[in-house]
Amino acid sequence: MSMTFDFPYPSQRMPVMARNMVATSQPLASQAGLRMLMQGGNAVDAALATAIALTVVEPTGNGLGSDAFAILHDGKGLHGLNASGRAPAAWTPERFAGQEAMPERGWDAVTVPGAVSAWVSLSERFGRLPFEALFEPAITYADKGYAVTPIIAQLWANGARVLKEQPGFAEAFMPEGRAPKAGELYSNAAMGRSLRLIAETRGQAFYSGELAEKMVAFAGRHGGALSIEDLASHEPFWCETVSKDYHGVEAHEIPPNGQGIAALIALGILEHTSVYDHGVDSVAGLHLQIEAMKLALAEVYAHVSDPETMEIAPEQMLAPDYLKARAQEIDPKKAGDPGHAIPRPGGTVYITAADASGAMVSFIQSNYQGFGSGVVVPETGISLQNRGSGFRLDANHPNSVGPRKLPFHTIIPGFLTRGGQPLTSYGVMGGPMQAQGHVQMVLRMLDYGQTPQTASDAPRWRVTGGRRVAMEQTFPAETLDGLRALGHVITVEPPEAAFGFGGAQLIHRMDNGIYIAGSDHRKDGQAVGF
Repeated sequence: MSMTFDFPYPSQRMPVMARNMVATSQPLASQAGLRMLMQGGNAVDAALATAIALTVVEPTGNGLGSDAFAILHDGKGLHGLNASGRAPAAWTPERFAGQEAMPERGWDAVTVPGAVSAWVSLSERFGRLPFEALFEPAITYADKGYAVTPIIAQLWANGARVLKEQPGFAEAFMPEGRAPKAGELYSNAAMGRSLRLIAETRGQAFYSGELAEKMVAFAGRHGGALSIEDLASHEPFWCETVSKDYHGVEAHEIPPNGQGIAALIALGILEHTSVYDHGVDSVAGLHLQIEAMKLALAEVYAHVSDPETMEIAPEQMLAPDYLKARAQEIDPKKAGDPGHAIPRPGGTVYITAADASGAMVSFIQSNYQGFGSGVVVPETGISLQNRGSGFRLDANHPNSVGPRKLPFHTIIPGFLTRGGQPLTSYGVMGGPMQAQGHVQMVLRMLDYGQTPQTASDAPRWRVTGGRRVAMEQTFPAETLDGLRALGHVITVEPPEAAFGFGGAQLIHRMDNGIYIAGSDHRKDGQAVGF
C-alpha cells in the first residue's frame, strides 16, 4: 500500500513539559539531543548533538558549511557567541565591479563557515560529555541513512530545481538524479567521514587540515577566492548580548552583525503604543505590531554591518527617547512606508535545550536561502552557506563588501531573562522572518499569556516591503479586511507556503522549575523531554 504525505486537517499540538528538554525542527535531531541528556550530558551537549545531527537530517537549512550564533545561560550568567565567518581576503570591491548585487549562489557567495568552530568553542567551555560523543547520532544517520521527512522533502525538491547545476550539488543531494521523496532513505557516507574527522581533530581538519585543503582546492577549480589563510584565521568570539527591558522581562539578542536588534527596536517602540490594550489577534493590535516592525527593519537595513564598520552604535538605536519618538511616527489609523529594503527568503535550523540544573541554550545555524550557495565539496558532504550575499555593493553603505568583513546576518537566537535568571530560550527560522517572529512570540507569551506551543501554532504575519504584508491563511477574513482598510497591502499565503513564516521552537521555565516547550508544525518540529 502506498502512503500519501498530504495533511488536509488542521491540528492542535499540546506543549511538552519536563525537567530536561530539547526542541528543534526535525524529530531525529531532537532525539539526538535527548540521548545526550540521558547519558549525563547538559543542555550544551544536547544542543550541540542536535545541531550536528541537523546537518545530516535537514540539509535544506544547514550543513557543515553553515554559520552559527548562540545565547546560553549556564546557571550563573548569560553568554553570547558569534560564530559567523568573514569574507575571503580577496573579496575587494573591485572583484564585484560591474555587478548590480552580490551573487546569491556559487563560490562568490561563500564566506568562511563558522558552525564547526561554534561546536568546538561551546563544548570546550560549557560541555560535559566528550566532544566525539556528540557526533555519534549524526554519523549513524550519515552512514546508515534516515527517512526524509515530508516538509524537508518538499524543500529539498525546491532547492534541487534551482541548484542542480552548482558544483557538487547533484552528486551529494540528488543520488538518483532527483531529490529524495518523503519516506525514502538517504545516506551520505562522505559526510559521515567528514564528521569523524571533525570529531577526532576537534575541528582542526576543517579549518587547517584535510577538509580545509579540499575546500580550497575545489574553490580554486571553480574560480572561488577562499584560501587556507581565510579558514585558518577564523575565530568565533564571545560577546555580551544586546538587550531591552520589556514589561518586567529582559529580551536579549546577539549584537550586530545580526538583525536581532530589530526585534528589540520593535519591542521598544511598542512599549510606547497602546498595543497591550488590544486583543491578541485584533486588527488594531496587529496594525501597531506591523508598523513598529517596519520602522525597526528600516533601521537595521540602513545601519547594521560588521561591528567595526557600523556608524551608529546599537545603544543609540535602543535609546529610550529615540524609540519613543519613532513610536510617535505610527499612525494608528493608517499603514506607513518607512522604506526598508525588500528582504529575501532564507533556510535555517534552530535548536533550544534546557536541563534540570537550570541551564538553557538558544542556538541557531544556517546555510541561508535553502542549501546556501549550492556548492558542495566533493568527497566531503560539506555544503557551503551563501552569507556573502548579505553584503551590499554600495561603497557608501557600512555593509559594503570588503576583505575579511563580517556580512549582515539574518540568523538570530532569542533569549528572555527575568531579574537576570533564565526564563525563555526561543527562535524563529526563516531569513527576514526571524526578528518579526521574535516580536510575535514575545508579545504572545508576555502580553497575552499564551503557552510556547500556542504562540507557535498561532497565525503569523510577515512584512515584505513597503506597505506589503504576507499573512497566513488561518487569519480570519474580517481581520484581513480590517488591515486592508488601514492601507496594508495584504497577501494571503496558502498552507503549502507555511514555512515562509518560519518554524519556531520555544522552551519556557515555569515558576516551579519545570520547562514547557513548543515546536512548530510549519517544519517537522518536535520537542522531547524527560
